[in-house]
Amino acid sequence: MVTLALLPTRPTVDESAVYVERIIEMYAMATEEQIEAGVGWYPAAHLIAEEFGDARRGAGILAALSANKGWSDNVRLARQAFRGELGGHFADALAKCRAILDGQDPAEVLPMSIKTGQFFLCIADPADPEAVVIDRHAHDIVAGMKFGHQHRGLGNISRYTSIADAHRQAAKRLGMVASQLQAIVWTVVTDIGRNSRKLTGVPGWGTKGDDDE
Repeated sequence: MVTLALLPTRPTVDESAVYVERIIEMYAMATEEQIEAGVGWYPAAHLIAEEFGDARRGAGILAALSANKGWSDNVRLARQAFRGELGGHFADALAKCRAILDGQDPAEVLPMSIKTGQFFLCIADPADPEAVVIDRHAHDIVAGMKFGHQHRGLGNISRYTSIADAHRQAAKRLGMVASQLQAIVWTVVTDIGRNSRKLTGVPGWGTKGDDDE
């Protein structure tokens, strides 16, 4: 298997411009249904967060338990935790969730500069113009190819921020907030994976990979 090079931690102006264009190209492939689903994703998650008595705390609980979990499992674990049945996850995630349940502000508990903290912000306030989740799909869109199970280095704050900034710039050009755009292109990419639908003109996309969930 060919090992792909990590994206730069500080891309050049030209590289960043390519990132933005790749995001916009993926958005252009979205159907009306995919756009509707993406725009509505974080507002729907916010409604679930409100079940926990306070949307900010609920968003924190959901985010703390989100790593390596599908959304349905994420919600199930969060609801169980709120009922006092904390479990089903790694010790670190459970400790963060416990701290939030005990009253600590999520922003003091979660890693705010990368995915988990940004997921919290997007759920807590879907209209936040700066918050954006960069997951493997968002990374692979700007890379122009699927990395599969290979390491992406998204724990590096500079690399994460450069990809997040590309989503913010693309969203500004399209007249939406970055979290909406990210959710729309996430929907496009995951639908491609489920349907094995080939895309013309998008390098690396078109065959179902083992990370398409």
